[in-house]
Parts: sequence; C-alpha cells; structure tokens
Amino acid sequence: MSKLQSDALREAISTIVTQSKEKQRKFTETIELQIGLKNYDPQKDKRFSGSVKLPHIPRPKMKICMLGDAQHVEEAEKIGLDYMDVEALKKLNKNKKLVKKLAKKYHAFLASESVIKQIPRLLGPGLNKAGKFPTLVTHQESLESKVNETKAMVKFQLKKVLCMGVAVGNVAMEEKQIFQNVQMSVNFLVSLLKKNWQNVRCLYLKSTMGPSNRIF
Repeated sequence: MSKLQSDALREAISTIVTQSKEKQRKFTETIELQIGLKNYDPQKDKRFSGSVKLPHIPRPKMKICMLGDAQHVEEAEKIGLDYMDVEALKKLNKNKKLVKKLAKKYHAFLASESVIKQIPRLLGPGLNKAGKFPTLVTHQESLESKVNETKAMVKFQLKKVLCMGVAVGNVAMEEKQIFQNVQMSVNFLVSLLKKNWQNVRCLYLKSTMGPSNRIF
C-alpha cells in the first residue's frame, strides 16, 4: 500500500515545473527524487540494489556508450550512438585512470555478447566499481529500443549512507508523466526495503536548480 499522498505529490510537481518556467535555464532541469532512510544499518543489513523501468524516459540526453562487435558498431553509427570496439578497449590497457575516466564520461554502457565476456580482462573491475557494468544487447534485439529502455531505467543502490537520489523526470515533461514516474520509483524502492514504508524517513523532489519539496 503506497503512503504517498497523490495531492501532495501533484502539488510538488506543479510547483517545480512552474518555478522552472519562471527562471528558465539554458538546459532542461532534471527532477530528482531524494530519499532518506531510517532504521537501517548499512554495515549489518543487506545493502539492496535494484533497477526499475519507468513508464517515461526521465533523462532523454543520458549519455550511453556501446561496447560493440562489428555489427553493433555499425548499428550504433547509424543511430548516432557513441561506441567503442574491442581494439579501442585494448588501447586503454587496463589503465585504472583511463577506465575511471571512461566510466565518468557516460551514464551507462551497453555491450555485445562477445565483448561483455571480455570486459573484466580488457578493463579490469573499473566499470563494475562505478556501478556501470554494461547491459547485454543481443543481435535479436533492436539497439535503438535497448537504448530507450536503458534511458528509462533507474537504479536504487544502498551504499554506506542512508540517503540517495535518482533522476525521475525533467521539467519539460508533462506533469502527469512525472507523477507516474515518481509513483513507480517510490513503490519500487519501498518494495526493496526490509520493513517497507517503516524504513522511509523522508522523500523530497527537486529540480537541478530549484529548492527541495517534501512529498513524504
């Protein structure tokens, strides 16, 4: 059962969108869901991690890189997607700094089947450490759909602190779409928690440059 009050959520979204229109930025502000947890000990309790696909893409400009075989490289080129082939990955020479730089440059990675198996050998644990190990793409799938699916995914991962933030939308979206994304994100997060809503201390929504609005 969701404890999120629909009216309070609609009001917060409306406030954020209105404020962003009053002070227009040179970029589209992302809307972030900020989460504070309670009665949770990251040292003792299981650190959860889970991803959910949202109904609407929160960050259309999310940067994705395809680590591809020849066929996928060709497809990536056609749809204007950044890519690297095995030769390019070999050139990084497992250099920790270069792998870290690569991980920082993109929000997410996709990889062909033949390439994904070689990632640990080619790059070491760098992408994994950054929480950006590539998602597998087969030749039976459309690369473009996989890119859109990746853009619609949000990942909840508890690290050492009891707060986290995920992008759930942007100010150019319809308010109804933002509402649906937030609802799905929150309900999914709660399902990952040991005591569900009893572990939620507070929830805020904020745009990149705007103030926080408490929704729980």
